[in-house]
Amino acid sequence: MVQRHRGRNIALIVAALVVLGVVLWRWHPWGGPDGGASGASGASGASGARSGGRGGRGGMANMPQPVHVAAATQGEMPVVLTALGTVTPLATVTVLPQLSGVLQDVYFKEGQMVKKGDVLAQIDPRPYQISLENAQGTLVRDEALLQTARLDLKRYQTLLAQDSIASQQVDTQASLVRQYEGTVKSDKANIDSFKLDLVYARITAPVSGRVGLRQVDPGNYVTSSLSTGLVVITQLQPISVIFTTSEDNLQQIIQHTQNGEQLSATAYDRSNTRSLEAGTLKTMDNQIDTTTGTVRLRAIFQNDDNKLFPNQFVNTRLLIDTIKDAVIVPTTAVLNGSMGQFVYVVKPDNTVTVRPVKTGPVDGERTSIKSGLQVGERVVTDGSDRLREGAKITIPAERPRAASGAHGASGAAAASGASGAHAHHGRHVSQAAQ
Repeated sequence: MVQRHRGRNIALIVAALVVLGVVLWRWHPWGGPDGGASGASGASGASGARSGGRGGRGGMANMPQPVHVAAATQGEMPVVLTALGTVTPLATVTVLPQLSGVLQDVYFKEGQMVKKGDVLAQIDPRPYQISLENAQGTLVRDEALLQTARLDLKRYQTLLAQDSIASQQVDTQASLVRQYEGTVKSDKANIDSFKLDLVYARITAPVSGRVGLRQVDPGNYVTSSLSTGLVVITQLQPISVIFTTSEDNLQQIIQHTQNGEQLSATAYDRSNTRSLEAGTLKTMDNQIDTTTGTVRLRAIFQNDDNKLFPNQFVNTRLLIDTIKDAVIVPTTAVLNGSMGQFVYVVKPDNTVTVRPVKTGPVDGERTSIKSGLQVGERVVTDGSDRLREGAKITIPAERPRAASGAHGASGAAAASGASGAHAHHGRHVSQAAQ
């Protein structure tokens, strides 16, 4: 029974396939006259579409490209050296006690601005005051002994003139007078030393600047060999920036500075966009670094607003010269290619031509042209990526009114058609909703 049922199913499938083949043969969509016509029509349509596509691309390629242009101008171009520099204080002093003792008081606050000579701390002065008074007492005693010895010498000299005493006694007394004179001088030196100790007991600021964090608290016993010191003072006004430049620029800098000319320097922030402080070049190092071929320079800034902070990284711009009557174009107009630097020059017929140029100093958004361009010639500043030699251009600001009017009319018509289609579609929607 199972084999009979399976044979019946196979027969039904074969019959269905035969019927399907007959239907397809009678229809023959691929070989009939209609089918051939439709196929030719389809090929024709595809060919037309392809030709239309090529024509569209060709038309787009020949269409004027919108660009922005600018005229080459004549003016002054500064010659600026730019380098990364480090803000370096002119003086950084670690305040150390010059004698030993107990630190009684600290008179400064951390981060405070101090002036040279301001009292910062006080060491217990009493031991040094006692030593001073003792030295003063010794001086009084020795001065009295000296006075007595001088009177005896004078008396002995009178007796010697009368031939009443031996000359040896007079010589001995004279030596005693000189001995007391030396003792008195030593006593005076001791007094000056103890007075100086009292001065050193009052610790003062050696330079003007900002004090750092306090290293020793009051009550501690300090000595002159204190490793960390009491505090560190950093001079901020004025302050300097140390930067490097190539040895190739050295002669040009020396040429301007050897006659006493002061070169202007400006410090910018790390993004090189915001000016922090203006100053002047002070000096340069006395030798070139052989490993890098650079020389270090120091510029001075008044830093009245404290915008420059020690060890801060800044971008330094050093003005070393100014070129008169330079041909200047926007920096975006200068391009780089296989032939070097070039610009697209706009011709009177609104086409462009490639012009190789040789550039000079660059000042941000402006570039000077040494050769290859004349004052007044127009160059493309934006949109040059779509251009080639002889390409047509259109300048948005110089479009004729007719073209803009026609464009506006066509735009209005298109907008009108679109609005009408939208309204028609709206009616269909409303009818369908009803």
